[in-house]
Amino acid sequence: MERTMSAVLPSYVNDAWVTPDDPDAAIVRDASTGAEVCRVSSRGIDLAGALAYAREIGQRSLGELTFHQRALLLKQFALALSEHKDELYALCAKGGSTRRDAMIDVDGGIGVLFTYSSKGRRELPNAQVVVDGPVEPLSKDGSFSGQHILTRLPGVAVQINAFNFPMWGPLEKFAPAFLAGVPSLIKPATPTAYVTEAWVRILVDTGLVPAGSLQLVSGAIPGLLGQLRLGDLVGFTGSASTAARLRAEIPGDVRFTAETDSINASVLGPDAAPGTPAFDAFVRQLFTELTAKTGQKCTAIRRALVPEDRIGALVDALQTVVDSRVVIGDPRDEGVTMGPLVSLEQRDEVLRNVRRLQDAGGSLLLGSTDAPADLDAQGAFVGPVLLGFGDASVPAAHEVEAFGPVATVLPYRTLEEAAEIVARGGGSLVTSLVTDDPGVAASFVSRASAYNGRVLVLSSINARTSTGHGSPVPHLVHGGPGRAGGGEELGGIRAVLHHMQRTAIQGSPEMLTAITGVWHEGAATDVARHPFRKSLRELHLGDRFESGPREVSLADIEHFAEFTGDTFYAHTDEEAAAANPFFPGRVAHGYLLVSFAAGLFVDPAPGPVLANYGLENLRFLTPVSPGDEIRVTLTAKQITPRETDEYGEVRWDAVLRNQRDEIVATYDVLTLVAKE
Repeated sequence: MERTMSAVLPSYVNDAWVTPDDPDAAIVRDASTGAEVCRVSSRGIDLAGALAYAREIGQRSLGELTFHQRALLLKQFALALSEHKDELYALCAKGGSTRRDAMIDVDGGIGVLFTYSSKGRRELPNAQVVVDGPVEPLSKDGSFSGQHILTRLPGVAVQINAFNFPMWGPLEKFAPAFLAGVPSLIKPATPTAYVTEAWVRILVDTGLVPAGSLQLVSGAIPGLLGQLRLGDLVGFTGSASTAARLRAEIPGDVRFTAETDSINASVLGPDAAPGTPAFDAFVRQLFTELTAKTGQKCTAIRRALVPEDRIGALVDALQTVVDSRVVIGDPRDEGVTMGPLVSLEQRDEVLRNVRRLQDAGGSLLLGSTDAPADLDAQGAFVGPVLLGFGDASVPAAHEVEAFGPVATVLPYRTLEEAAEIVARGGGSLVTSLVTDDPGVAASFVSRASAYNGRVLVLSSINARTSTGHGSPVPHLVHGGPGRAGGGEELGGIRAVLHHMQRTAIQGSPEMLTAITGVWHEGAATDVARHPFRKSLRELHLGDRFESGPREVSLADIEHFAEFTGDTFYAHTDEEAAAANPFFPGRVAHGYLLVSFAAGLFVDPAPGPVLANYGLENLRFLTPVSPGDEIRVTLTAKQITPRETDEYGEVRWDAVLRNQRDEIVATYDVLTLVAKE
């Protein structure tokens, strides 16, 4: 890892490490001591060549892989990084992170990789095209249909990241892009670029990174954005002002997603009185958001909304926690619980914004703007600061963000007023509400959710298990409207689909089957051999079994009712069933019909079919009366091999019809089938 501490930090472009020769490279200093950590420059790097390499080589190498194969690589990347956690923690300490802070960044980034690996294999096909929604019939005879599909964009994902999360931040962009099959070019923020360089080097050293799929520019990217074109993407995390400047540089046909600064709020519910578990949870959460990463989180609480008669109790409770738990200093020193800001420049910026808030009428309720005593003067140290405004309508409280351990307390009188105060932030990444009253939660969320990308409802029930106000998770959207950038990151597979183009495909069932890898009704079928006798290697889309008929008798219905206990009147009472507008009289149970259908299509001898994996999309369309006959057709609809197992999943299209050829029921049968 010491290789990252060279005079000038290397970049990784065109699958090679490049160290610029630049005597004027920006100096990065240790946040606690001021000692030089490294220098950062991109001088001499062929940025246009890096874009071209990603579009050609990166697209080609990723395009040879399926979603599942890419997902498995993400797991290997996560395992490789897990082996180097301690080294990465040590690097994070140079930027002011305590071990707890470093875990948020390092473990959070690794967790993103694991999550997308799992979700990619579970929710995406082992293919290269995603089918989006059901088929849309466009002709009466079934010869012409429409289907939405998603295919990967043909360009490069340029990812511009903030200094506060040099690992988690880039990885939350890289993972969904990689899974989608789009190569990434990562541009880290200068103050902590050495952490990003370190984890990129770990991945490169595994030898598993597909050619051109991952590039790193450790420095400025002058002119690069203007060279982007249709099919490229830009993902940005940083200030709203920088986002606005980037939007102006990026060609209009390039997708741009921004996650920007946000004046997030936390609301103490009207029921959460001092002494209640909910009040204590509010205090703990506010303390965490003030001190974790020294308040340098885009999701941190900047506005604490409190019923006006509880402000004093809140300040006293928070002061008690700060006094007992905060030890400011070099995070490498034993006992330190809160490190410095990332740089002296950032410290000065935070203090300038605190003064702006004070000039607007904010009073100091907790902490001090003076440098903490007995600490290195070259360290960027600032203690927790809590400001108070008697009037919640003061514009500065909703416009000025001190990006550090700083929050303001604002009073409110009614829940409606609290929601209006939240909205004054102009759009936030997250707002939390602390309450044990479901009615309060429902009322507040209906008013405030439109102004937030995420709302956390914290209660005494989930206070111990909640991931917390400031902790986005890869399963849910991270982003927010308005000032927060108006974009989305994460959100599970949603983030993968952001790197893909939705296209409406129109054609015959045969063509749609070939394009999507999913059999469509009307496409060719083959009934020559029972498909349950075929291994996954032998099975093809359209392989079909057509059963003979089976009569459903009144004795069958009565036996099923008695045997299962399902004696619903539609199956057992002729007069009551006939009075029901949906039934002609007594009818067969739907699950009886599904059971009979299984008996009609199952081949009983041992073979490649290993297990029934479940049913999906079951619909009962036509009632079956005693004396009716049913028959079933079963068609191989989708075949999904599992990369790590000796079997795969087969989705079968099942259709039950009666003697009048009316459709009785439709559903998908899922089975696990051996590859050989």
